[in-house]
Amino acid sequence: MFERAAIKDLLEWKNKSNRKPLILRGARQVGKTTAIEMFSKYFDNTIFLNMEEAAHRELFNEKLSFDDRISAVLLFGSVPKDSKNTIVFIDEIQMSPQAISTLRYFHELTPHLFIVAAGSLLEAAIDIKASFPVGRVEYLMMHPCTFREFISALGETEMLSLLDEIPLPAFAHQKALELFKKYMLIGGMPEAVATYSTTEDIVQVNSVYESLLTSFLDDVEKYSKESFVRVIRHVIKSAFSEIGNRIKFQGFGKSTYTSKEIHEAFELIQKAMLMQLIYPASSVKIPIVSDYKKSPKLLLLDSGLLHYQSGIQKEIFISQKPEAVAYGRLIEHIAGQMIYSSFSNPSASINFWAREKKQSNAEVDYIYQYRDRIIPIEVKSGPSGRLRSLHQFVDMTDHNYAVRLGDSLISIENAVTVKGKQYKLLNMPWYLAEEIENYLKWFCQSN
Repeated sequence: MFERAAIKDLLEWKNKSNRKPLILRGARQVGKTTAIEMFSKYFDNTIFLNMEEAAHRELFNEKLSFDDRISAVLLFGSVPKDSKNTIVFIDEIQMSPQAISTLRYFHELTPHLFIVAAGSLLEAAIDIKASFPVGRVEYLMMHPCTFREFISALGETEMLSLLDEIPLPAFAHQKALELFKKYMLIGGMPEAVATYSTTEDIVQVNSVYESLLTSFLDDVEKYSKESFVRVIRHVIKSAFSEIGNRIKFQGFGKSTYTSKEIHEAFELIQKAMLMQLIYPASSVKIPIVSDYKKSPKLLLLDSGLLHYQSGIQKEIFISQKPEAVAYGRLIEHIAGQMIYSSFSNPSASINFWAREKKQSNAEVDYIYQYRDRIIPIEVKSGPSGRLRSLHQFVDMTDHNYAVRLGDSLISIENAVTVKGKQYKLLNMPWYLAEEIENYLKWFCQSN
């Protein structure tokens, strides 16, 4: 299995002097357990616990004192009590309220132990059973594989090295676009990436997608009432065709479900991290504030799942240019996925910008806070396209930086809005969307 970028974040956590127990967040099957298995090579001792196992849950029996719980865990792992380099990984922790409550004591009473916990649908489980101790744990978000991780899995080491250069050399552009087309098709779910890297057979990958969708549904349904399952299934099925659209809860997916039913279904699905609602902001100044009164868009977990469920894999696979079949909304979607995957903070969110006035509506695909500025990002599916909304944003802001994601080489344009304001436009290829922070640093410092 290829190494995940999260290992770097985990090592930073390991080396912190004020380290707290770590909650590893992320959707089912994004590779949390595998990442910890890789991470465990940096320890002398490893104890893996799965709270779906009754014997493992018994180690945290509420009748046991904290000291006895620790002794039981160490005995289970055949690890001496005085060991100084031991990691304890508690998987599916949502199945044990006692294990969750025990986390509050690890930081103060056993700082020599490295505690990592993970699970599926943690928030839903918390709502029902227990709560994580505030201020006594820290969090790390894991996403599906990034473009970098994808090309690493394919063995493209030279391209991986070139991506470290800012700006990327022009001679690497066409090869990167070809790899991006594959990434669009396959997505970033680790099992799908691993299967494709060894077989290059999309048919075999499709069975992975089907299994993933089934496991997501099973997971969500664990924490919902039986009568509510049909609403959840409808929302998930309908969501794939609503990508790129502003949605309304009432009658979502041409249904008769109420706004309340659809909203509650989305809340649970978001807790499973299968998809999220992204809301507009209306200000051009920090902080970015989501306007929950306005219609949101959808951001799904993975483009591979999206294309499989939408039935457009063949068109993407045989096309010479991704934009020929993906259209603006799908290109816009994967760009959002890639930007969002650059966030390791579970509370981080992604937004678009909207100005809704009579005869003067405007919408910018994404906005990104870089230091004290909000940078507008427009995503174009082809070589040309108007930037009317981006111009409105630039006219309203007090800086002169903007980004356009497309199929062109990296370049910086001296541009002018319709109203005559001069600004700098950074043109970036789609495949660099997840590198937005590094490129904004280069862009702003050099202009």
